[in-house]
Amino acid sequence: MPLMALLTAVFFLLDVRGYCKMYETTAQGPGLWYDILQIPLFILFTDFGIYWIHRTLHHPLLYKRLHKPHHKWIVPTPYASYAFHPLDGFSQSMPYHLYPLLFPLNKFIFLGMFISVNIWTVSIHDGNFLANNPLINGSACHAAHHLYFNYNYGQFLTIWDRIGGSFRRPDPEWFNKRQEPKERGMRGGKVEVSKLD
Repeated sequence: MPLMALLTAVFFLLDVRGYCKMYETTAQGPGLWYDILQIPLFILFTDFGIYWIHRTLHHPLLYKRLHKPHHKWIVPTPYASYAFHPLDGFSQSMPYHLYPLLFPLNKFIFLGMFISVNIWTVSIHDGNFLANNPLINGSACHAAHHLYFNYNYGQFLTIWDRIGGSFRRPDPEWFNKRQEPKERGMRGGKVEVSKLD
């Protein structure tokens, strides 16, 4: 983590030097309409960037060196959400840092999104398959990514995976709450790999 923090310090310096387009009040930004619109724009931009970075990290030349430590957890856990090579973490943080260099962004929205992204990252690794929504890349979609490897690269949404041909719908039985966990192929919210082959 210290190396990743050092690598991202460049973006902090760019902000301090005035190269970022961050602002504090609506009057300093493009207007109230943008204060509302910037959240979905930020999510779309960062999700698009992470989709391509994450997909690139699965290329054989990069995977073994950078992304494999994260995939040691076939069944994701909250601990796996931050288990990665520093360059992997840095590269996947790039869209979040590039957005305020390219587009106006309220500093408080940026802080709120930073906190939300960290909570989301842990939640998609926690094994609680709550969201069975075709647009949301929830923990079930990310579990499918860890199990089947070449699917569901997005962070928040499934749109880029659908466009890129890498979307895999989570197995429907993962969401069957009426069955006992063992009957639906899960133990304690975690998927049993042997039952998915």
